[in-house]
Amino acid sequence: MRRSRFTEEQIIGVLKEALAGTPTGELCRRHGISRQTFYGWKQKYGGMEVSETRRLKQVEEENRRLKKAVADLTLDKQILEDALRAAKNF
Repeated sequence: MRRSRFTEEQIIGVLKEALAGTPTGELCRRHGISRQTFYGWKQKYGGMEVSETRRLKQVEEENRRLKKAVADLTLDKQILEDALRAAKNF
C-alpha cells in the first residue's frame, strides 16, 4: 500500500481549514492535492482529531495482521485436510 506524503496532523489541518470556510478548490491548489483526495480524506477523517486518526491507523494495521494470520491458518488447514484425504485413500 502506498504511503501518504501527508501526516495525520496535516490531513486534519486541511480538513479544519475547509470547515473554517476556505473553498475546496483553493485548498486543493494550495496543498497540491486533487479534489478526489480531499473528499476521500473528508470521508475517512471527517470530524476526527489527530489522536483518533493515530488510533485508526493502529486498528487498521492490527486488522491487516489478523487477516493475514487467518489466511495463513486457512491455507494450513486446507493442506492438512488434503493430506488426510490422500492418506485415507492410500
